[in-house]
Amino acid sequence: MEDILMTVYRTTFSFILLVLATLLFGKHINSHKNHYSFALSITIGSLIANMAFNHRLQFSSMVISFVVLILLFYILLLTSAKSRKWRGRLSGRPTTLMEKGKILEENMRKLKFTMDNLNQQLREQGIFDITEVDMVVLEVSGMLSVRKKALYSPLTPKDMNLAPSPSGPLAVELIMDGKATENLIPLHREQLLSICRDRGISLDDINYAVVTSSGTIFIDEHRDGLR
Repeated sequence: MEDILMTVYRTTFSFILLVLATLLFGKHINSHKNHYSFALSITIGSLIANMAFNHRLQFSSMVISFVVLILLFYILLLTSAKSRKWRGRLSGRPTTLMEKGKILEENMRKLKFTMDNLNQQLREQGIFDITEVDMVVLEVSGMLSVRKKALYSPLTPKDMNLAPSPSGPLAVELIMDGKATENLIPLHREQLLSICRDRGISLDDINYAVVTSSGTIFIDEHRDGLR
C-alpha cells in the first residue's frame, strides 16, 4: 500500500512540475525551433517518467535535476535572445538547398540531405514539380521554406491592380459542445431562435454555433442525419 501511495504522490507531483514548466516555456519546448528546445523536450520526458515511476532513484534528486534542467534551458533562452552570435551557435542556422532554381549539391551533401528528402518535403507542401521552385531553405526546425518562381506564384490583388477586400472580423462562437458561451448576447440568441424555428429544432439540439467572419451563422446539430 505504501508503494502505491508513493507512486501516486510521485506521479502527481511530477505531472504538476511538467505542467508548470509547460506553462512557462511551452511555446519554446513544443516548437522544436532550435537544437536545445528539442534536446529539452526529449530529456524532460525521460526525466518525468523516471521521477514518477522509478522508485530506485531518490525523488528529491530527480526534482533537483528537473529544476536544474529548466534553469539551463532558461539561461540558453536568455543568451540566445541577447546575442545573435550565440543564437547561431546554440540554435543553428538555416541552410539554402536551392537558389535561382538550382540545387546546391554541396550544401545537401554537408547535411546528408538527399533528393528523396527534398522531393518528399516539397510534395508535402503541394509542390510536385521541382521546376516550379526558385528557392528552398532548410530551417533549423527541419522544415522547408519554399519560394516558387514568379511564373508559378499565385496571383494577388496587387498583381491585378485590385483593391484588397477588407479583412472581416474573427469568428465568434455562440454555442460550444451544446453549451452557450459568453458571446451569446440577446441579439445572437434571437437570430439563433429564428434559424431554429425555420429548421424545426430547439437550442438544445445545437452542438456548435458560430458567427462566421462573413457575418452569417453556422449551426451544427447533435444529430447529423447521416444515417
